[in-house]
Amino acid sequence: MTLTTQSTDLVEVGLGPVTIQDVVDVARHGHGVRLTDDALAEITRSRRRIEDLAVDPRPVYGVSTGFGALATRHIPQEMRTQLQRSLVRSHAAGSGPEVEREVVRALMLLRLSTLATGRTGVRPEVAQAYADLLTAGITPVVHEFGSLGCSGDLAPLAHVALAVTGEGTVRTVDGRLVDAATALAEHGLSPVVLAEKEGLALINGTDGMLGQLALAVTDLDHLLKLADIAAAMSVEGLLGTDRVFAADLQALRPHPGQAAAAANMARLLADSPIVASHAGPEDTRVQDAYSLRCAPQVAGGARDTVDHARTVANRELASAVDNPVVTLDGRVESNGNFHGAPVAYVLDFLAIVAADVASISERRTDRFLDVARNHGLPPFLADDPGVDSGLMIAQYTQAAIVSELKRTAAPASVDSIPSSAMQEDHVSMGWSGARKLRRAVDGLTRVLAIEILTAARGIDLRAPLQPGPGTGAVIRAVREHVAGPGTDRFLAPEIEHLVTLAASGALVAAVENEIGALQ
Repeated sequence: MTLTTQSTDLVEVGLGPVTIQDVVDVARHGHGVRLTDDALAEITRSRRRIEDLAVDPRPVYGVSTGFGALATRHIPQEMRTQLQRSLVRSHAAGSGPEVEREVVRALMLLRLSTLATGRTGVRPEVAQAYADLLTAGITPVVHEFGSLGCSGDLAPLAHVALAVTGEGTVRTVDGRLVDAATALAEHGLSPVVLAEKEGLALINGTDGMLGQLALAVTDLDHLLKLADIAAAMSVEGLLGTDRVFAADLQALRPHPGQAAAAANMARLLADSPIVASHAGPEDTRVQDAYSLRCAPQVAGGARDTVDHARTVANRELASAVDNPVVTLDGRVESNGNFHGAPVAYVLDFLAIVAADVASISERRTDRFLDVARNHGLPPFLADDPGVDSGLMIAQYTQAAIVSELKRTAAPASVDSIPSSAMQEDHVSMGWSGARKLRRAVDGLTRVLAIEILTAARGIDLRAPLQPGPGTGAVIRAVREHVAGPGTDRFLAPEIEHLVTLAASGALVAAVENEIGALQ
């Protein structure tokens, strides 16, 4: 029976690492997966080693023993299928809300990528089962809580493994919630009966936290461009200067992210009649507030942090995480590579970045609304202040989100709660760091959207002066969905329009279509 796919595009999974873009394509764009011939050959080769050990009278962890604190028990051959089935069933112990489809697909792809290296010792049909689920768009139900970010993302990965065996619940391409056996049958797929080591190999990886890191890096690449756009609009609308963004000034402190952010802002403000209107000697202001003048330093530091996180993600994508692992020379060795610390740290770093970029954005919005600081604009950008409240409460919404993001910035990776009868006595909490980072990315998107909504109104109120080509392109894109200044309107839908534009990439695209690609 032909598999039903949500996309005709395929990502190849072989002996080499998948890329961040591969993760995005499979997780978000519904691409299917094809295992390469060389991957299948290597999987077959390493499986022979596991089968040899399965008949060896000496105990081998994961092959002929229990797990975790129960690893001292030797399991006879006739009970090993039950051992693997019991492992998956008992570890599928998640609780709480469903995890997003894109996160589950990302972790499935990354577990498959490790299986494809041949270092886990599973049979080819097990790896193929993961490829088939991804290609068919069958997404196992995974829950919010259950991973400590060590010994792998155990519960999330176990829920996926359970679906491969025909148990548990899944969602189909169209979002229907059905039992796994039904979904497999609808696509002509058979449940997998797990053999020695296979259950362990399916749950012992950092794939959930890594998948969320890959998605977050992709999102933040886009949002930091958007932050430069928002900051430039605020500088323009608040009659700030663009002189501080000059390349020679930035070169005095040679952080690459700072240089990129300043270059973006300078280009966005180039040829702006509003900026030119107060650039002469009659302008008595010596310098702008920090939230305007230091925007490249904050957004630039954020960029450099994202680049560090990308380096960690790429290293992890090139890893084969399992315990025990089948080495290239055929040994089966226990190890600690499943510990999520390297990923957990950068997940926490990025939550700090999101919180701080949002924080400086909210401060710029607040300046627009304060008649004492907005250089001639009406209070709260209201049409008839007192009768109208303008954008007063939009800033409240920003402030509430920023406050939440500051709490979210508290690191998860410094926490550890021992588990498995003290066998697993130090854990990374990387999954928790990934979950809060997703909330942080969403919050940053909303805060930047409100700044752009506010700055667009502020710039419009400078008429007859006109914005520059770059910022003007953003305002035109906004005005296709949200009207300009006027009497008070139902504001929530306008904010949601801007959030959608911000998240979709439409605002960055509008700028880049006008002035070329941003850094």
